[in-house]
Amino acid sequence: MRPMTDVDTVFQSYGRCCNHESFFEDFYRIFINRSDAVRAMFVNTDMAEQRRLLRAGISWLVMHARGAPGGKLRDLGKTHNRDGYNVPPALYEVWVDALMDTVKLHDPQYSTELDRQWRAVLKPGIDLIRDAY
Repeated sequence: MRPMTDVDTVFQSYGRCCNHESFFEDFYRIFINRSDAVRAMFVNTDMAEQRRLLRAGISWLVMHARGAPGGKLRDLGKTHNRDGYNVPPALYEVWVDALMDTVKLHDPQYSTELDRQWRAVLKPGIDLIRDAY
């Protein structure tokens, strides 16, 4: 049996989080309350659809870390760049911080090490998205 990698650990953590439908609601509550700039981005947004997209987006980030091609993330970068939703690169750090606060709420196995693993696993995919700006 091979040892668990950071990606395996994050995949399992995400599974535990997904067991709570409120995970996605809590994420947006936390994220939107981080700043007026974030809040303004979600005015007139179908939040049920947004939560569905978030579920898929996090999965794509984890699968990219597992070696899946980055096509979906590049597409996400194009829709979020200055010609799309115009998400400033600095907001991705705010997004990750909000995500980690939400993981902390929903994963009973949360630890500072798990937080580090999540951030390490998400970084390559988020960099791909952010670099499209």
